[in-house]
Amino acid sequence: MVFEQFFELGVALSEKEKLRRGFPILPSTKVAALLDQYPQVEDILIGLAPPFQKLKNPILRRTVAKVASLQQVAAVGRIPVQELVNRLRAAVGQQNLVSEETIRNTDPYYLPRPEWFDAAKIVASIDEKTSDPDKMPIVTLLQRAATLQPGEILELVTTYLPAPGIDILRRKSLLVWSMEDESNLVRTYVSRGGHP
Repeated sequence: MVFEQFFELGVALSEKEKLRRGFPILPSTKVAALLDQYPQVEDILIGLAPPFQKLKNPILRRTVAKVASLQQVAAVGRIPVQELVNRLRAAVGQQNLVSEETIRNTDPYYLPRPEWFDAAKIVASIDEKTSDPDKMPIVTLLQRAATLQPGEILELVTTYLPAPGIDILRRKSLLVWSMEDESNLVRTYVSRGGHP
């Protein structure tokens, strides 16, 4: 009874109590929820996936962290999702996940070149290096994609795979293809499909 009253008042729970209350770290866990429950894992997360250094920016933390899952963070950081999840679980005293049913790879992000891709149809290129440092370039891409005409293609050039953004674009029924070029830059192409 007394413990429940403290909980209702927002008194911080111990890590063991959080686990007991049911917040296991899984590939589907959203970054914002993870950091709300276990703020001490932020540096581990950033160390495993350096592009997430931008989470230190409060604006980006409120936006990207809410939609990015650990599955996507693993893709961005180019590490196996099982390794990422288990490192975070170990940091908060949770047992490793070993079941292949729990750790599933989702749709791969690097696929063969699709038939719809034609470099001559690229209408704009958004480069991370020249973008506003306080704004994720994928946000600009999402805004520009809303005005794409059938057959037109947008290009996003980044130093990392923008997995959360790719998933958002796919949910909007846009065609998306990512590839890594010879200089290790990730080029993500987006099209509405169809013919102009």
